[in-house]
Amino acid sequence: MTAPLITADLVDLDVPSADRKATVDALARRLQAAGRVTDLDQFLADIEAREAQMPTGLEGGIGIPHCRSAAVTEPSLAFGRSTSGVDFGAEDGPANLIFMIAAPEGGNTDHMTVLAALARRLVRKSFKNELLGATDAAAVATFIQQEVGA
Repeated sequence: MTAPLITADLVDLDVPSADRKATVDALARRLQAAGRVTDLDQFLADIEAREAQMPTGLEGGIGIPHCRSAAVTEPSLAFGRSTSGVDFGAEDGPANLIFMIAAPEGGNTDHMTVLAALARRLVRKSFKNELLGATDAAAVATFIQQEVGA
């Protein structure tokens, strides 16, 4: 049986910085602490390389930094929420909801399935409102896993 895509320890309901790199670093450290990322520097370099190709900000206050990386042990999703907003390059401004998708290098297309499922949910106001109003990391992890988990 595979591990859940997201667990409570991969949820940060109060991202401490409005800086994109600091936010990415904080979420990546959660993945590392959970044993899902083996080499933090490599993973951050892979995230930055992907971000350099095209910003990962979406309209409506969403950021989805993602990559495939040899440093990732299993498909994972970390979630952060920012009250001040973090600039992921979306035309309409900073992101309040940040979803970091980490996929193993050379793996199948699981991360694209997750990305597609997430994109479908993010057009629903109720999905975003649930995440914006949540107060419990475990409940958020369970909610996201139910909505986008395989």
